Amino acid sequence: MTTTTDTVLTGPPPPAATRKPGRRSRPRHPYRTALSTARARTGLVLVGAVVLAGLLAPLLAGHGPTGQSAQSLAALGTPGHPLGTDDLGRDLLGRVLYGIRADLGIIAVAVPLGAALGCLAALLAAAHPVADTVVQRVFDLVLAFPGLILALAVTAILGPGRTPVILVIALAEIPVFGRLLRGSVLVQREREYVTAARVGGSSGRRVLFRHILPNAADPLIVQLAVSLTVAVFIEGAMSFLGVGVRPPEPTLGSVLAQSLPYLSEAPHFAAGPLITVTALVLGLSLVAEALNREIRR
Repeated sequence: MTTTTDTVLTGPPPPAATRKPGRRSRPRHPYRTALSTARARTGLVLVGAVVLAGLLAPLLAGHGPTGQSAQSLAALGTPGHPLGTDDLGRDLLGRVLYGIRADLGIIAVAVPLGAALGCLAALLAAAHPVADTVVQRVFDLVLAFPGLILALAVTAILGPGRTPVILVIALAEIPVFGRLLRGSVLVQREREYVTAARVGGSSGRRVLFRHILPNAADPLIVQLAVSLTVAVFIEGAMSFLGVGVRPPEPTLGSVLAQSLPYLSEAPHFAAGPLITVTALVLGLSLVAEALNREIRR
């Protein structure tokens, strides 16, 4: 395994030399600089506000997300219901806050899971040309399925709920992260610092984990922020179509879907989830763009 990895990742070993590779093979990561920009700070404030609201949902919500009352479609500012109520008299503030909480729980598991599996698949592909071919064909197969078809297929097998939503998001992200890491590794292994490490006698495995992967991580960090944004849309779309989390548990997508028949008489019904999703997506997009700009300098 080590011999194959050495050959595929770094090529034939060069003649041994006494000079050790420099310790500056890994460039300074610009994350701190990127996150200090006005664009990134604005994004962090938006994301932080949404996350904090979700985490503090039990304290901020005056009512539970499923409790019903006789005040159906109550207007904004109704005593006891600042955002009004839905068609079943449920408090919209509570449903939006607990919907944020549910969405955060889903994407916090699904995106890292997809990223980890994708990166693992990329490392397996780097170990041997045959493995690389197999992994690439699997990635092509996953990407060939439209997202809606994939969601419906998983839901048909497992039924609606949190687990199918997590699996759909993770499956969608596996080829994204896998291909990104594979391409980044292919670029980094041609750098001079990799040649210096090989000249210094480092094994292929050491070169990969000590030098190549740390420097190949920058695009993955940017993609992580982008994938969180995509995950918000996927969860919202599945809940909107009724194949997401089971009711009466709220998500932002399900609350928005329930508001559609009442947009003309109660537009405030859709305002809460719509504004929240917009703030979360905009914040994540600003952070991702700031990171991408700084890393590409």
